[in-house]
Amino acid sequence: MPYKLRSLPALALTPLGRRELIGKVEVAVWPLLCRLANLYRRTILRSTRVVAVVGSFGKTTTARAVLSALGEAPNPGVILHVRVWLCATIFRPRPRQRHSVVEVPITGPGQMARYAHAVRPDIAVVTAVGSDHNRSLGSLEVTRNEKAEMVRILPVSGLAVLNGDDSNVLWMAGQTRARVVTFGFGEANDIRATAMKLEWPRGTRFRLLTPMGFHDICVRLIGRPGVYATLAAVAVALNEGFPLDAVIAALEAMEPTQGRLQPVHLTNGAILLRDDYKSPEEAIHAALDVLNQIPARRRIVVMGDISEPVGRQHVIYRRLGERIGQVASRAIFLTSGKNLRVARAGARTAGLSLASVISAGKNFRKAVEAVQSDLGPGDVVLIKGRNTQRLERVALALMGRTVRCELVYCCARYNLCDRCPMIEKNWQGLWKLVQESSLTTPTTPLLG
Repeated sequence: MPYKLRSLPALALTPLGRRELIGKVEVAVWPLLCRLANLYRRTILRSTRVVAVVGSFGKTTTARAVLSALGEAPNPGVILHVRVWLCATIFRPRPRQRHSVVEVPITGPGQMARYAHAVRPDIAVVTAVGSDHNRSLGSLEVTRNEKAEMVRILPVSGLAVLNGDDSNVLWMAGQTRARVVTFGFGEANDIRATAMKLEWPRGTRFRLLTPMGFHDICVRLIGRPGVYATLAAVAVALNEGFPLDAVIAALEAMEPTQGRLQPVHLTNGAILLRDDYKSPEEAIHAALDVLNQIPARRRIVVMGDISEPVGRQHVIYRRLGERIGQVASRAIFLTSGKNLRVARAGARTAGLSLASVISAGKNFRKAVEAVQSDLGPGDVVLIKGRNTQRLERVALALMGRTVRCELVYCCARYNLCDRCPMIEKNWQGLWKLVQESSLTTPTTPLLG
């Protein structure tokens, strides 16, 4: 079992722990479920067209966009597609259902081949290859080879929809027997976008170019990441014979994904730009690119740790601090030690005043207080941090939600903060139980 037996009592005595315990038990039977899912796919779902969405980032919004383009209603939030949940997604479609869309993440080497065998897609969409798996996979070359398993398993009659602007994704075109369609902003792509313009906070306007001609459209998704998801969805829907006008109408109506460049209006007139789920370096800079385009009285950045940084951390954090200093009028850092010092120094070098660079350490509550102090109409607040920091709590507190959880590190895999049974509870009195549970590691402090 992937947890110590002595942690069982601690897990069983909190509602979050019980959810995690159930999830761990289900993971233990994953190999059996995977075989059953494969059997279900080959028999009951043999006539259903399955679309698998893979990539280092952008998967959830792309999967939702593909669902919209295919005439389905996407879930407005985030569905966790880890092992058992992935199997549940395969089991969910009804017999003879025309399409099913499956988002497929990985956490280590060798997993994608097993997932591909269970899913057996007719269409594979690859969004990007980036540093999100630096620790578990080690390099971009290993990462792309792992994710390419979903493309390699495609039948000759299948379709690979690849981000043509990403060289590591485009490399996968040589790894499949299936037909390849590319999407992106580059002129060589089959489905592409030009003349992109952010219409804050409504969405993003751009010209869509397809083999059927061009259309000027405005989606509710924000920035280049949202446009990429839209282009991938158009490529899938056109291949499946859907009329372009209906596809565009569905994509223009789709709301942003929770916590993925999601604008949230506050009662005081300010707007949050929630991008608080993951923070690989590439995604941070993409979010800062969007923030830089937003007309605002003030641009405020709440920045946590970088997920799996590649290279010397102090160099990366200083570079990030400089970039934030160029874009924002105030920076609030939720990090510590040398990383904090070099990030602050970078922001100061880029022009931010001493008073505009605030250190919250590992305490999200200090970040909330720093943002709330004089927040008002015309302000935009970007919240960005890795998932174990749970900076979602910053957004929830600013939105008026009661937040009593003070953990500074949480690796609960089967819950998001807004659905967590402990979000409005205080961990006081449960310190020992939390230390003993699998929600943390022995060397990691928990409370702020």
